[in-house]
Order: sequence, then structure tokens, then C-alpha cells
Amino acid sequence: MENWGGARQGAGRKSKDEEKRLIEKLSPLEETAHNKLKEAINAGKDWAIKMYFEYMYGKPKQIIDQKTEVTMNNFNLKEAINFDNPKP
Repeated sequence: MENWGGARQGAGRKSKDEEKRLIEKLSPLEETAHNKLKEAINAGKDWAIKMYFEYMYGKPKQIIDQKTEVTMNNFNLKEAINFDNPKP
């Protein structure tokens, strides 16, 4: 429990310098990665097609319906507050 929260080794966002070094390491693989993605798209792989569209056009806006309607006819209030026979 003593390791929860607070500053500790390896925690937090990586420095810009560290991020730049990682990008430099991965840059030689860029053409290979593009070719493999292209092959997967041509093969009809769902994950590759989804990845392509999400990176090209962004994920679609998620719509969450938060409308909740409760009427007294939806439940029996006497059953809801029956203290004689509590349900487990």
C-alpha cells in the first residue's frame, strides 16, 4: 500500500527527449509498417481497415442517450418498499 500514488521511479509522462529517441529508433521501420498495413487492408482484415479509417478520419462521435423516464406505472411502489419480506 505504500507504493500507491505519489512520485515514484518510472511514473509520469516520458520526457520529450525520450520520446524523440523512440521516434528515431522506429523511423527506419515506417515503410515496412505502411506496407504491412496495406497488405492487411488488401487482404480484407477488419482490424486494419478500422485502424486506417480511425487514423485518417478520426473515431465517430459517440452519442449516449441519457434520457431516463420513470412513471409510477412502471413499478409497484408497495413491492419496492415492502419491509415484511425482504428479497435477498
